Amino acid sequence: MAAGGGTIPALVTEPRFAQHLRQRLEEAQLLDTRYRLQKVLGGSVALPVLEGKAAEQWLQDKELQGPPCRLLCIQDPVPSKAASVQPPAQKLRCELRRLLLELGESWSEELECDVPRTWQQHGDLILLSPVLWETVASALGAQRLAKRGRVLPDKMRSPSVTLLLGHNSWVEHVDNGIRYTFDVTKCMFSPGNITEKLRVASMQCSGEVLVDLYAGIGYFTLPYLVHAAAAFAHACEWNPHALEALRRNLALNGVQDRCQIHAGDSRQLQLRDVADRVNLGLIPSSEEGWPVACRVLKKGTGGVLHIHHNVEARPVPPVLKDEQRLPKESNSEQEDEEHRASEEMESSGQEVLAARVRPEWWSWAEAAAARIRGLLTELHSQPWQTSILHIEAVKSYAPHVHHIVLDLECRPMPPT
Repeated sequence: MAAGGGTIPALVTEPRFAQHLRQRLEEAQLLDTRYRLQKVLGGSVALPVLEGKAAEQWLQDKELQGPPCRLLCIQDPVPSKAASVQPPAQKLRCELRRLLLELGESWSEELECDVPRTWQQHGDLILLSPVLWETVASALGAQRLAKRGRVLPDKMRSPSVTLLLGHNSWVEHVDNGIRYTFDVTKCMFSPGNITEKLRVASMQCSGEVLVDLYAGIGYFTLPYLVHAAAAFAHACEWNPHALEALRRNLALNGVQDRCQIHAGDSRQLQLRDVADRVNLGLIPSSEEGWPVACRVLKKGTGGVLHIHHNVEARPVPPVLKDEQRLPKESNSEQEDEEHRASEEMESSGQEVLAARVRPEWWSWAEAAAARIRGLLTELHSQPWQTSILHIEAVKSYAPHVHHIVLDLECRPMPPT
């Protein structure tokens, strides 16, 4: 930690043995030269070390001459004068050593030799040789290395990834037994959606036809086919890089014969009357795909829509202690609203727990259900009914903004 704020590990010995111990630590490359040797209570001398566990292991492996040393933490270490005038190459080695130790990786003579000692500087830009990236990749047990930037603000949510080491940017990721391959510089992979992919995988879709309006590289298409046992899937995607990954992923998982890919804008999809289930996995909103979802549902039996959406909700107040809770007769506006939402859920017979579904989520779900009911009624010139089966919270995108999924059952009403 930096001086003036926290502690660092150090080996403590008697003053007359400090120089000998320092030499031994320098030989073992464990001395933290960013800080001074300093006296501690009792007149002993503390020698800062780079990482406590490594120093402790060193003590066990080495026979030290003189009295035994002990490992402790010292408060507010004092920076050394040498740290401010350290040669750039030495500073780089120290920072890399510290980074690797924080990651639980050990430093080696091979890595010491690989660290660059020279580089070119052009203004505020440092031009490094590939040796540094090879060192980092080797330390982390990899053969390729890439730098990730912010997602580009385009309609395809393109990644900003630069390959630093290696020539092939195609990678493979295994998720719940499903193999995904994609070009990491061209396509996104969101590990934050794993809970929803697991939920999809647990669904019983045997014999059903799925339409995935925003398939990407197969994030949800594959769980439906591989684990949920959907009979067939129509996968829609307009990003050419994602389409290539989708084709490869269907083949990788042996389900290419049970899926038809529709390249292009899903809003122009010509399918009708085919789906038992429609996945609308687009955020922040999939609303532009709702009319298409209504058209592809089977007009005779209907089906289920899984609608992804980002909903903004008020922050939940902290839970009060029992003696601080509002009395039951409280007429606070928030409590009344939550109570009304709870009553609406109970009266409609939905199996959604009020404790985990925020009023804003429920209000949005009801509005979506009403809108889709109107679209279906207008499309088929007969009344339809929609029922909220479930509201799933996937993750938070920003303070008070939640990615949720609405499972909406849509059925034509029997003639009266």
